Amino acid sequence: MKKERLCERIRLNAEQRISFDPETPRSERLPRYKEFLDLEHEALHDYHRKEKSGLAVTQARAMLVDILIENLFQSGWEIAKKASGNQTYEIALLALGGYGRGELSPFSDVDILFLSRSRISSSKLKKFQSVFLEEVLYPLWDLGFNVGHASRSIRETVQEAKRDLHTKNAQLEVRLICGSKSVFKRFQKTYKNYYRSKNSLNYIKQCQEDRAERRAYYGDTVFLQEPDIKNGVGGLRDYQNVLWMARVQLNVERPDALVTQNYLTRKELNAFSQAYDFLLRTRNELHFQSKQPTDLLNLEKQPSVAYNLGYKEDDIFRRVESFMKDYYTHANTIYKTSTLLERSIHLRSTKRLSFKTVLKAYRNQREQFIDTFLLKGDTLYAEDKNVFVDDPVRLVRIFRYSQQFKAKLDFDLIRLIKESLPLITDTVIQSAAANKSFRSILQSVGEVYPTLSQMHDLGVLGRFMPEFERLNCLVQHEYYHRYTADIHVLSTLQELDNIFTQPDRVTEKYRNELRKTEFPSLLYLILLLHDIGKADGIKDHAARGAIIAKPILNRLGIPIPEQERVLFLITHHLEMIRFWQRHDTEDVKTSAAFAKFIGNTDSLRYLYVLTFCDARGTASGLWNDYKDILHTQLFNNTLEQFSDREQVELKNEETKLFTRTEILENTALPISKEEIEAQLQLFPEAYLIHNSATEVRLHLLMIYQLRKKNDQKGMGKRRMPVVDWKEDLNQSLIVVNVVTWDREGLFYKLAGAFSGAELNILNAKAISRSDGVTIDTFYLVDPKGGTSKSKKAQKVFDRYLHEALIEGVDLLPKIIAEAQKNNQTFSAPNRNRLKAAFPSRVDVYHDSSLDRTIVEVQANDHIGLLYQLSRAISQQGFNITFARIATELGVALDTFYIENKNTDMSDATAKLLSLREGLNTIVVEGEAVVDPRVRT
Repeated sequence: MKKERLCERIRLNAEQRISFDPETPRSERLPRYKEFLDLEHEALHDYHRKEKSGLAVTQARAMLVDILIENLFQSGWEIAKKASGNQTYEIALLALGGYGRGELSPFSDVDILFLSRSRISSSKLKKFQSVFLEEVLYPLWDLGFNVGHASRSIRETVQEAKRDLHTKNAQLEVRLICGSKSVFKRFQKTYKNYYRSKNSLNYIKQCQEDRAERRAYYGDTVFLQEPDIKNGVGGLRDYQNVLWMARVQLNVERPDALVTQNYLTRKELNAFSQAYDFLLRTRNELHFQSKQPTDLLNLEKQPSVAYNLGYKEDDIFRRVESFMKDYYTHANTIYKTSTLLERSIHLRSTKRLSFKTVLKAYRNQREQFIDTFLLKGDTLYAEDKNVFVDDPVRLVRIFRYSQQFKAKLDFDLIRLIKESLPLITDTVIQSAAANKSFRSILQSVGEVYPTLSQMHDLGVLGRFMPEFERLNCLVQHEYYHRYTADIHVLSTLQELDNIFTQPDRVTEKYRNELRKTEFPSLLYLILLLHDIGKADGIKDHAARGAIIAKPILNRLGIPIPEQERVLFLITHHLEMIRFWQRHDTEDVKTSAAFAKFIGNTDSLRYLYVLTFCDARGTASGLWNDYKDILHTQLFNNTLEQFSDREQVELKNEETKLFTRTEILENTALPISKEEIEAQLQLFPEAYLIHNSATEVRLHLLMIYQLRKKNDQKGMGKRRMPVVDWKEDLNQSLIVVNVVTWDREGLFYKLAGAFSGAELNILNAKAISRSDGVTIDTFYLVDPKGGTSKSKKAQKVFDRYLHEALIEGVDLLPKIIAEAQKNNQTFSAPNRNRLKAAFPSRVDVYHDSSLDRTIVEVQANDHIGLLYQLSRAISQQGFNITFARIATELGVALDTFYIENKNTDMSDATAKLLSLREGLNTIVVEGEAVVDPRVRT
């Protein structure tokens, strides 16, 4: 069914179904309006599925609403006229914004304006106005439309546009639905005189500021994992925004005029329009599925949206990958074309400056020729259209010039680069000169990202490095990543630029360590190549990436020793974060094992900074102070391993002596120095190395309180623990110390009490003394982050802990009930949901290098998971001596160090196998009911 036939059929159907006598009551008209709309909505849905044009669907939807409003206008006019004693006035009923363009997605807002020639003052006319508006608006609301409306005179409408940019833009695309043509024409003339006035330069500036603010809010990149179709970078609003600017500045009423005025080629305009149509079609499908206005193309919707738009692959990941690659390609076309157009329009607007101002600026511009390019002021121009034909290596070299002279590329030069991409052949790729220029770009510390980003935007980076081109628009079905693979890599380079240029405490320590390496700029190359293996999938991508990177390093002329370091770091770029996620960073055995793995201090420093950039370039908010502390702790402790062992031992002894002296000489503890000395002898040997004097003092006081309370009550080891809560605002977490006598299942009961208090455990460690006193320290956050629930949670925790320790209550049913009471219910997984490639697993093993028995669990989180895991470990006969608990995006990543409660190790292997089987059962059963909001 073609669009014209669809429109004709809609009008015929309207004549048959919603033609009424003016006297027909609204109550009788509404059911027939609804029936008409429901039928046409289904017909439109069918048309959408059969045809490829998103624009045609939105135009048909707008025409459908036009017909309804025309009908309401006619009946409302007669009813209002009768109610006001035949008093009427000229009204033009206008469509604004997207509706004004004649484009409405299935559930988009309907914005209308009741326009009069002048302000209404007569009481009878006000009566007419009131009844008329009610007869038009109330049925629209009753029928489920979200209607934005206003009633203004021509003068008031112009004044409103002066006050608000968004109103001004909406009124640029005004359209007469019905009513007075003369009022509408008068408004068109008045409004055009206003927006084409000398203030147009200020309007361009306002649009640029609004666009920059909007893009920043919606992620500042086209390549988000979950893009906003309307407001995101490269979204519908970018297309519309630049056409508004063209209308005001260039008097362009239709996009075709951009070709006739030489702002776009016909090919560029066609790609621009096709990209807009693709996004409209995607948005229409999203509306039809959601049955409400929505613009977020989230992970849950992507598989079904893709399928209904013709991407029929059975493999859900391949289906989404194909669809999203097309989405990103079209959105990037809108982004690039609108950006170039905006720049041209801005240049056009600056030509309105006075001749004297322009002449002064021109005389002050520097001008020089560089390799046949002209540098004038801060802009590079191509003096000859054959500049790249004569020497294709210039397609790489031009970006080195741009970086070196901090110059932007002229609009025509950008177009020439894009047209010349086929000149980047294998000869250029293998060229020593081209690779030397590229190396120079990577060696300009603090200035790499903008240059490589522009090379990527213009298609040069992918042509020159075909291995990188395979990452272009590649969706990452991976649990952490927010961006496509190519944009993630570029984001890591931006983070490295920031390390070299941002003067803050976090970047300073990374900058200082990187500058201690032999070649600090080498990390740019490592980051550029670190994910090059992802083109063939996430699994084993690091090892595969090293194989792919080898010929690139040869082309670039990287010396063999540096090649070896680059390849080692690509292969192992995930190891440092894995180490501190899984192991106790305070344990000297952890740093010793990592030092043996990493081999030397330069590789350690590169990996330290690489890991930081990789995480920060993955998703905003993924890195935090807590992770930075663990990361830096592992780095510093590993760095010590490369020092002279005698020096390390000497430093440790100095640390213990300093801490001991601080406690003995600066203490307000209610115990004698002799007692303090005796108490310190009961702690493990490394205790005074890894705990500050403040922490030790707190622990000693809590032990004193525990003993005193037990003696007074005469209940011995059955008494409640001594608990200390502190809010660490710098790390935005809660630190809870629990001092008690060791007892059966202590850790899992504590974990259950925190679960009942709805707090997430980030980390936990246990210190056991030789006298049976145990000190458990937990680092916690509110599930939404921070410490907002600390005081309330403490009361709930105390209640649950008493029930678990004193009364012997199984907390799991209570935890589930509490979560359900707070609307944190179990939810069955959506089988069509696009899940990250993060399989559940349980590992139980003995690490000989650490001399530790370790349990590692990764699983979809669900209510009570941590409680169940830690209880199972206890019931199998093991104590938990250390735990690192992490939950991100609904996936639990938990590590436990465990020790056998019994000294008899004859059946150790069988016990570990039994433990793994039990934990695996908990994880598998939990897959059926997952609620990622609760970490317990």
